[in-house]
Amino acid sequence: MEVGKISDFRDGCRDAIPICLGYIAVSFAFGIESSKIGMTPFQSMMTSLLNVTSAGQFSALSIIAAQGSFIELIVLQFIINLRYMLMSAALSQKLDPELPMPYRLGISYGVTDEIFGVSVLKKGKLYPMYSYGLIFISVFGWVLGTLLGAMAGQIMPHRLISCLGLAIYGMFIAIIVPDTRKSSAVMAVVASAMALSTLFTYAPIVNHISSGFRIIIVTVAVAAAASVIAPIKEDEDE
Repeated sequence: MEVGKISDFRDGCRDAIPICLGYIAVSFAFGIESSKIGMTPFQSMMTSLLNVTSAGQFSALSIIAAQGSFIELIVLQFIINLRYMLMSAALSQKLDPELPMPYRLGISYGVTDEIFGVSVLKKGKLYPMYSYGLIFISVFGWVLGTLLGAMAGQIMPHRLISCLGLAIYGMFIAIIVPDTRKSSAVMAVVASAMALSTLFTYAPIVNHISSGFRIIIVTVAVAAAASVIAPIKEDEDE
């Protein structure tokens, strides 16, 4: 059983620099948003350090702001972050079969979309030391950006904070627009999610459902419908 060398850790740190820079920009927006609902810089920073999930953290803000229940928060995070279980299963195939559980748990902490992408494309076995370097620098950028955003949110004028808060919506739009232009199925999923969200916001009776459960219901309903109506074929997934 081999966990890697210091040189592997340095390689991981080097490969994580682009991820770190991107994380600073995105987590800065999260810090701004968290300050808007009254979270302190320390609370925002610890949220990023303990979660390391952009979509999960941003979605949690609405529940925290509405003083939602822990059940809502748990279910929402489970659904949104379910993909990390599949990523972890894929990464486990690159690890030494005899690698002890503590090392595996250390790697699992930092399984994000970007870290997974870099890890899975690395040739040969995946050594824990390489993963730790990758995670250390990436998470550093995520936490640093959050702290800077939260601190800026406390000292900047409210009008400017509101403007900067739009950055996260711009990021999500930038993510989904290219795919919607390529796939009518993705376009239908986005349009359906928007329509259902509007329905739950303004329609009588259902508009009394808490924001957390609204997100859960919309996510599960649209994803389930898409998987049945427009499943991804195996040759398209390869």
